[in-house]
Amino acid sequence: MNQWAFVAAAYAVTILAGGGITFASYIQMRRAERAAEELRRP
Repeated sequence: MNQWAFVAAAYAVTILAGGGITFASYIQMRRAERAAEELRRP
């Protein structure tokens, strides 16, 4: 295995992890907004 395969794998892991964190953060943000909206309703 040459170094470029390792570099490509490292980039792939980084991009996938970043995408996963972004997606999880988006889902949590939507839940928090929904909860905040529920608190505003009388």
